[in-house]
Amino acid sequence: MPPPKAEARKDEPFQMLSVLIESDPFLGRLLTGRIESGKAVPGMAIHALSRDGKEIERGRITKVLAFRGLKRQPIDEGAEAGDIVAIAGLSKATVADTLCAMEVTEALPAQPIDPPTISMTVSVNDSPLAGREGDKVQSRVIAARLQKEAESNVAIRVTETAEKDAYEVAGRGELQLGVLIEGMRREGFEVSISRPRVVFQTDPETGERLEPIEDVMIDVDDEFTGIVIEKLSARKAELKDMGPSGAGKTRISLMSPSRSLIGYQGEFLTDTRGSGVLNRVFSHYEPYKGPIDAGRKGVLVSNSDGETAAYALWNLEERGTMFVGAGEKTYQGMIIGENSRSDDLDVNPMKAKQLTNVRASGKDEAVRLTPPRKLTLEQAIAYIEEDELVEVTPKNIRLRKKVLNPSFRKKRVRED
Repeated sequence: MPPPKAEARKDEPFQMLSVLIESDPFLGRLLTGRIESGKAVPGMAIHALSRDGKEIERGRITKVLAFRGLKRQPIDEGAEAGDIVAIAGLSKATVADTLCAMEVTEALPAQPIDPPTISMTVSVNDSPLAGREGDKVQSRVIAARLQKEAESNVAIRVTETAEKDAYEVAGRGELQLGVLIEGMRREGFEVSISRPRVVFQTDPETGERLEPIEDVMIDVDDEFTGIVIEKLSARKAELKDMGPSGAGKTRISLMSPSRSLIGYQGEFLTDTRGSGVLNRVFSHYEPYKGPIDAGRKGVLVSNSDGETAAYALWNLEERGTMFVGAGEKTYQGMIIGENSRSDDLDVNPMKAKQLTNVRASGKDEAVRLTPPRKLTLEQAIAYIEEDELVEVTPKNIRLRKKVLNPSFRKKRVRED
């Protein structure tokens, strides 16, 4: 490899642009980047500047870590211009900030960090089945894990809400938030997740409500272009460009509100038979485009606690699609299936067949159930409505209503 092209700037004051951030349990925040000029020595006084040149904090370099193969090793003699190093000693500086000597007042040019566009509420699991599968269920443990993620991931923002034992987690799409929750689930956490919602802003001049808009680039087979454009147009997306990309495929470019893409990924894969590719990136904020109808049907809600019975599910199959199989634990307020109609329906999935001493011809055949539709974590997060939650445990993903008691739930609907 050729040597770094920074020989001429070794005698200038120290400057480095931070491009990576991570947290170390012993050293604290580590900021990684390439030294543009000067030399970084442990014990040296530095300060951090934002993109517009404002000072963020002052401090001293406690450690300079250089990359040696696959390992990071501390170097006491310091690092020179052109070296890629990780610096410890600052607690507030982040990606796109300039670390420099005290006499430097101008920041290095850097790309801005895209703001979070999607948020959801992560709260303690308070269902009747809570604490049976996971060992990390306390609110302080959940809060510590979320703060640790926000420390090393600049796209994640965590704030405490007014609700008890609940935290607002903002990110750049339901997939990123889904990856975070899946990681927590595998670590033994039990949490409840709300439906993702977009992060709105207010225009400071007009007071108008603004929502995030994303650039969407789609590659699909020519035969599926019609259904894709039809579905996204109904979700308030605007077509920018469309043309052939070769090999019988079409490239579609659109501008779409972030909230209209919530839950669309699974529908997109179904419409294109798994052959479509969808890429999206945050573009800008625009005035609110009005309500978007996702077209979801109602749900079947369990009205009691216990284990599901095959006979009860067999009778409920004509009502809709089941999410649970026979012999699974359910509780009052848990969603066990999708209703074939638009309203929610409280049902009893524990009802067993009444046995008598009279045998009738054709009445005792074995019950054959349709295999239940098992939702993945991303599908479950995108499926639920505002009054519903996803209960995530190490072994199960369940859907439930926020208010479990049906009487209280109907009372809240009347009040709203």
